Amino acid sequence: MKSWSAPNVPRLPGASVPLRLYDTASRQVRQTDPGPTARMYVCGITPYDATHLGHANTYLAFDLVGRMWRDAGHTVHYTQNATDVDDPLLERAEQTGVDWQSLAEREIDLFRADMEALRILPPREYVAVTEVVDRVAELIGELAERGVTYTLDGDVYFDAAAAPRYGEVSGYSRERMLELSAERGGDPQRPGKRDPLDWLLWRAERPGEPAWDSRLGRGRPGWHVECTAIALDNLGPGFDVAGGGSDLIFPHHECGASEGYAAAGEWPFARFYTHAGMVGLDGEKMSKSRGNLVFVSKLRAEHDPMAVRLVLLCRHYRADWDYTPDLLADAEARLERWRSAVAVTAGPPAEALLAEVRDRLADDLDAPGAVAAVDRWAGEALDGGGSDRAAPALVRDLADALLGVAL
Repeated sequence: MKSWSAPNVPRLPGASVPLRLYDTASRQVRQTDPGPTARMYVCGITPYDATHLGHANTYLAFDLVGRMWRDAGHTVHYTQNATDVDDPLLERAEQTGVDWQSLAEREIDLFRADMEALRILPPREYVAVTEVVDRVAELIGELAERGVTYTLDGDVYFDAAAAPRYGEVSGYSRERMLELSAERGGDPQRPGKRDPLDWLLWRAERPGEPAWDSRLGRGRPGWHVECTAIALDNLGPGFDVAGGGSDLIFPHHECGASEGYAAAGEWPFARFYTHAGMVGLDGEKMSKSRGNLVFVSKLRAEHDPMAVRLVLLCRHYRADWDYTPDLLADAEARLERWRSAVAVTAGPPAEALLAEVRDRLADDLDAPGAVAAVDRWAGEALDGGGSDRAAPALVRDLADALLGVAL
């Protein structure tokens, strides 16, 4: 499946700063240490509705990760999926009378346009699950050969008892995992399972549902194993960062980590599990099920996409926060100030600003701190001017290369 177009990213002078990130599994901020090629997998959308601000918050966070690695001279190998066959998509298609494939294609096209408008750097591989069903079934067969699965009425489950490190990514108690499994697509109450926490790898064909022929019988993949297969095939085990929203900590990343360990024999499956916070509206998490969504496509139709990006940059990526329209008004005013500042003939020297922005982003993506630093330079440039004729261009380039804001 095609990705979206990549913007040109300016090269910056001077030395970069090693990126430190919070790792959910170790519960601490640690320095990333990629090789010449930094490998990152970020879980993609289930395309049954348009991209909302919570999605954009997540993908912008990992866009900053990629930009920092690129600034440090790494080649970035970034893979993302689209879960274009799953229960929510099929349910929405039935509710609206739209073919499920047409619905998925429409929303994926809109997602691409949203990401391009926000200047999110595209993944090298953008993979639809429907493109790799055979490979997912093959991986499940390999897991079966390792003795970590069982079959229940034609469905294939991963046996949680065969996952010795299950729970290490999230750190959650069994009670919390059971609660979240029920909330987030699991089936802990299904009779016949060996353990309520066992999770579905392959769903045998049901009437009226899409299905594929495989060594497992006709059916379709479970949610978690799709990402495991795509990450293994494109990045290999032990890749640098697995990312997504904090609602993916459990069960999605927890289950995927155990699948990857069982398949490849390497722990951790990803060296960092990093998660973005949730965006709310009126005090509730923004989600399709609640219907309280602020769509990126609507915002960018009415406002400069760079102002939308600045709204996100002004909140730390791990924070949970609520969107209100005044945030966008503030971002539009900030964008106008920045553009006015870099339009001056000469300004205050900007080398120290570049160093500060790098330092802030290197500290677990402190984008609000980086934005505040640019604010100070812009205020000085507009209030007092300066004599450095190269400074405005350098500020324009650093805002573009590191923050993704085109001025």
